[in-house]
Amino acid sequence: MRSKTIKIDPLDPRHDLIIKAAHVIQKGGVVAFPTRYLYGLGADAFNTEAVDRVFEIKQRPYNKPLLVLLDRQENLIRLVRKVPSAAKRIMERFWPGEVTIVFEAKGNLPANLTAGTGRIGVRMPQHPVALALTRAIGSPITATSANVTGHVGCSQIQDLDSLIAEKLDLILDAGLLKGGTGSTVVDVTSDSLKILREGAIPARDILAVHG
Repeated sequence: MRSKTIKIDPLDPRHDLIIKAAHVIQKGGVVAFPTRYLYGLGADAFNTEAVDRVFEIKQRPYNKPLLVLLDRQENLIRLVRKVPSAAKRIMERFWPGEVTIVFEAKGNLPANLTAGTGRIGVRMPQHPVALALTRAIGSPITATSANVTGHVGCSQIQDLDSLIAEKLDLILDAGLLKGGTGSTVVDVTSDSLKILREGAIPARDILAVHG
């Protein structure tokens, strides 16, 4: 694992290290990288084979979709059919941050990414490394937690499961992360907003913004 691990400053990541990781992802690789609470698995969201590798590495059932990260709201047009007014209010208040919004997915997305649900969960990351990585790639990346499905997430690289580590192309080690429950997941695909999972942002805060 040491040979593929790069230490990176969590607050001020070196540009050359970010570019190295970005190139790995752009070539179809899978990279472990820090988000605010847990380490995630980053792959090109538009590369079907790379997305398949994420499912294989995590031993994730193919009926469970993957969420993605993007670097700016303007790039939503590549992923979603429409951006409801409720989503706009939530993004204005909580992005970048720990709210994942589930939209109606565009039909051109890889079927394995959405697990055939017709929906896609999207978040703009707050962690400096995650945000720099998405900006360097200029395209959405996966961000599912770096653990075998059903196991506890990883908040420091020394706790990364060897079954995961041996299949990765690169690991960005930003030290100990906050840990915890991860992002709050909000579904805006119907007329009534739904909280699918309450995480870092309390549901009442989101509902207050929604009005």
